[in-house]
Amino acid sequence: MGVEVGAQAARSRALAVLRIRSRALAVALLPAAVAVVLLVGGSTGHITGGSWPVTSWIVTVIAALVLLAAAGIALVVARARPAVSPTVPIAEASAPDLYRLVRDLADRLDVPPPSAIALTPDCDSWLEDRTHPAHGPPPPEHRDEIAGARGVGGGRSRRAPAAPVLVIGSPFLWWMRVGELRAVLAPVVAGTGPSAHPDIAAARRFVRGLDAAVAVTSEPARGPLARTVLAGVGWVTRLLLRSCRGHAAEMERGVAAAAAERAQAVDYGLRIVAQEQVGLAYAGWDRLLTRVALPAWRMGRWPARLDAGVVAALTELSRRDRLAEGFASRLGERPACDLLEEPGSVDEAASLLAARLFHGGPAEPGPDWAPVDWQEYPDEVVDRTWRTEAARLHRVLDALGVRHPTDPTQPDQGGPTLARVLDHLTAPATSATGDADLSVDRREAYGQSGTGVSLSETGTGTDAGTGTEVEVGEDGEPVLGSERTAALAAGLSAELAREEAAAPAVASGPGGSAEQPGPDWSFWDDGMLPLFPLQPPRSGRELLADHLTAMVCCAAMDTAGAAPGLDWLDGPALLVDGVRAVDLGPRVLTLVEDGDPEPLRDWLRHLGVRPEKPVRLV
Repeated sequence: MGVEVGAQAARSRALAVLRIRSRALAVALLPAAVAVVLLVGGSTGHITGGSWPVTSWIVTVIAALVLLAAAGIALVVARARPAVSPTVPIAEASAPDLYRLVRDLADRLDVPPPSAIALTPDCDSWLEDRTHPAHGPPPPEHRDEIAGARGVGGGRSRRAPAAPVLVIGSPFLWWMRVGELRAVLAPVVAGTGPSAHPDIAAARRFVRGLDAAVAVTSEPARGPLARTVLAGVGWVTRLLLRSCRGHAAEMERGVAAAAAERAQAVDYGLRIVAQEQVGLAYAGWDRLLTRVALPAWRMGRWPARLDAGVVAALTELSRRDRLAEGFASRLGERPACDLLEEPGSVDEAASLLAARLFHGGPAEPGPDWAPVDWQEYPDEVVDRTWRTEAARLHRVLDALGVRHPTDPTQPDQGGPTLARVLDHLTAPATSATGDADLSVDRREAYGQSGTGVSLSETGTGTDAGTGTEVEVGEDGEPVLGSERTAALAAGLSAELAREEAAAPAVASGPGGSAEQPGPDWSFWDDGMLPLFPLQPPRSGRELLADHLTAMVCCAAMDTAGAAPGLDWLDGPALLVDGVRAVDLGPRVLTLVEDGDPEPLRDWLRHLGVRPEKPVRLV
């Protein structure tokens, strides 16, 4: 370990953690030491008479119980598997240039190189300790010259101390240039120096073991006896973990400070520029996941080139934003993904892992979970999403007993039309008695639809001015335009919840290999998915606005020649004469929130959309 101030501070904090471990061991051995003194004193005649023999046996029993409890706690801590970040392992054969870059960087920093490299679908990089026996492959079996006979040392093999694994955010490889990636990784790789110090490594193993033991004791679905025993183990490990928390945090700060100080001499000027790219890549990645990938995941499709999509999204941002114009000129330099032998397969594996982490999708592709290319995204995702949501909207209208338009100037087509939706949401209110009868009829029809949700459960209130039930927010202000709008929003929420409940459960699959990179699913279970949900569940207002927008887009495509498209920053887009329609959203919200259809009807007339014509649904 170097002479950096942060490294010395980290070592002192590591020693503090190890002293806590030693004190815990001393507390466990103290009753045994007292029992030994009493037994030896009694056997030698120095402690005799009175109640000393009974006291000796009582202390001996207590010491035995304490040692048994300490051994059980130590066994749980030793066998508990520390948490591991889900990543895509990268073998050296599939990225020799990347390994060479990291090793050269470690030589310049005079630190041990990382033991392996893995990718994560996130804009971050770190070192991860995977030296626990459960995280590595089983040791090879040693045999001597006699076939079938084990060697002398084959029964128990010592594990050589391994350096931590370098985890790199996959968007960095596609957006950053080779020099920028090296500058960003310099302080991360420099952390292998302090990590190799025996005191710091031992303190980290102790803290990680305690953390893993706490997770083991918190697992549900155990018998009464096991729960009682694990409750005691959990109390002790939590006590030790709380005692170590402050020292461990300061130790990690010292390691980070030492790594940053050591990396200052490596590409310092380029690192300042690269940090700007880190923030830009994070913004583009977040936008791509929430606006572009999430609609595809909801449709059972997962974009197979998410990392390449980051480049397209940030290039589009540089075209729109004059502040980002300089970033596009970097694209002429060599991208860091050229360090991979097969960047396409790595991007696909990282994209599948992203869908698994952020959406909870299946581990392997299948008929209901198929990859989609960016060229096919408008037809496979945008068009299908709009038509599926439009079909769901009309199913809920059928359940509510909403009839098709009865205007004598418009023939009743008997099919799904936009006019049916607009007329239902904007029909004039009748008398109070008629409204009450209509509400009762809707409640009965809604209950017969099998959704299991009634209007009384949708959080509606009464408008004193019109006597109409409307949904209200937390501040008491009305959110939806009318009772009909609230009923339709509640129906959509219930229908979507029923579809999600009927969806089959996902299952884990095998991880990738050296020949075919893929996520490693063996270190985490399906009950934790999704680990990082991108967005909270949509409210009834948001669902109604999305479904109404989808119905309008379907009508525009089928009657006015519009087409589905993809906007790299905003996701699904409606293209009218090759130009994105950006003024549809506010008009839909005006109808949903205020019950005013005129802005939307004017927009439809301007584009030549015919609401009375049936649309094609999924």
